Amino acid sequence: MESVQLTLPPSEDPPRLGAAELRRRAARKLRITEESIQEVRTRRVSFDARRRSRAWKLTVEVWLRGEAVPPGPRTTPPSIPRPSANAPRVVIVGSGPAGLFAALDLLEAGRNVTILERGPDVQTRRRSLRTLNRGGDPDPDSNYCFGEGGAGTYSDGKLYTRSGNKKAVRAVLETLVAHGAPTEILSSWRPHVGSNRLPEVVRAIRETIVAAGGEVCFRHRAEELERDDEGLCAVVARNLETGERERFETRACVLAAGHSALDVLEMARRAGAALAPKGFAMGVRVEHSQRWVDERQYGGLRGPCDLPAAFYELKTESRGRGVYSFCMCPGGFIVPATTLPAHVVVNGMSLSRRDSPFANSGLVVQIEPEDWCRGRKPDFGFAELLERAGMDASLPSRPEDDPLFGVRIQRALERLAARAGGGAGRAPAQRADIVAAGDRGTSAPLRTSYRPGLTAADLAEVLPVGILERLRQALVDFDGKLPGFASESGQLIGVESRTSSPVRILRDPDTLASPTLPGLFPAGEGAGYAGGIVSAALDGRRVARACVSPG
Repeated sequence: MESVQLTLPPSEDPPRLGAAELRRRAARKLRITEESIQEVRTRRVSFDARRRSRAWKLTVEVWLRGEAVPPGPRTTPPSIPRPSANAPRVVIVGSGPAGLFAALDLLEAGRNVTILERGPDVQTRRRSLRTLNRGGDPDPDSNYCFGEGGAGTYSDGKLYTRSGNKKAVRAVLETLVAHGAPTEILSSWRPHVGSNRLPEVVRAIRETIVAAGGEVCFRHRAEELERDDEGLCAVVARNLETGERERFETRACVLAAGHSALDVLEMARRAGAALAPKGFAMGVRVEHSQRWVDERQYGGLRGPCDLPAAFYELKTESRGRGVYSFCMCPGGFIVPATTLPAHVVVNGMSLSRRDSPFANSGLVVQIEPEDWCRGRKPDFGFAELLERAGMDASLPSRPEDDPLFGVRIQRALERLAARAGGGAGRAPAQRADIVAAGDRGTSAPLRTSYRPGLTAADLAEVLPVGILERLRQALVDFDGKLPGFASESGQLIGVESRTSSPVRILRDPDTLASPTLPGLFPAGEGAGYAGGIVSAALDGRRVARACVSPG
């Protein structure tokens, strides 16, 4: 097999190239005849948006006559044999990517599986999202964070990951394709399913699990981990339909709740699992018109060349902490992602077509546990933030003194955002140029994709000074990289506070089990070991292997 690099002008859309034309160009690149090629497959597609070299870049795999051609990715779900009724049972808390992929692998390994999901199935979950987008109060168990599929299902469906294990990442993507995701995600440099298509993929994965004998219990909120002299012995869940508590006996529990499940962290701590604070990021969403982003990145080529909606990635450092764009959604929407009434949290999403006239991204500041400790210089202003939110403003002396302190400052920020928004899910907003200039003025909000609506606000009354000042400096820096980024055509919308979990449930690096609660296997985003759909799926698979081969 030969690997060939091809360059196409922006006007040539790679998916429309066709197999025959791809074969012809590969043959020309290799200086061989077309007839000597047995098969050609596109391995990777990317677009170089740099001003002087805008072009499509393709990596093509070529098999010559006589070479063995491996089978292509399957596009139908696998059939997994049912485990023996006497096989050990693993209880999985949460049906996000970590939980679902752990379930698939555990069933393949011959284990019985029960998934406890606090929210409803992925389709029923849409009703709760409609309520949120109309400014209604959130259902604490069914929202943009909780429910089948997890937070990523209805917040964009991006499949980027920093994992360097390409083979493992490919396996996750192939599993998604087998359950209905588009085959293009296997070659795209920025794979994306979209919040309109990913729910069907999630449903198909659940059907594979159920067909293999797995049990999926919706509207079952885990409330207690029972232990005996050997360790974990049962998970107790509340059936939210009947109100009854149900006991699920097990010696192994994959704790795969999402990054917003504070009650699950507290449940684990009560049972004896050790928690530790970890770094995370908070800030705002920044919104521009997609046309503006396209013009800056493509120089007017998007329309004539039918290019995809343009994106950006920006990062800088301010006063010793990283500030960066996060979960950028070209052609997307800003959505209400709170799980609590009287709190405002925003996130981004886009459909598979990415055809919204708006572009948005998180604009967040990295926070480390030492930043909220007493005596930290320079002061982030977290004590004053808590005081303004009407919460206990005492700061810990050391990070380990209060592992859940990061959650407290998340909640404080969200309360202040709700107060500044004025209710009904409205979010506070301020023009980017005003914030960049360090002014305290307000003006009427710009047009927005955020359906509950915006309220003009001074973000200095919402954000702690250590975050606001770093955002201000970053806006100035980013405006130098993307001229107009901090102009009157952009606006900051608050708050982006749930980028990842600020807490980690400790686990042994070899067994992946809790060292203080044998049989508990923390996994995924909520446990502090992943960030995003693919990395959570990878962690779920690692934990599944650990459950099968402890030690």
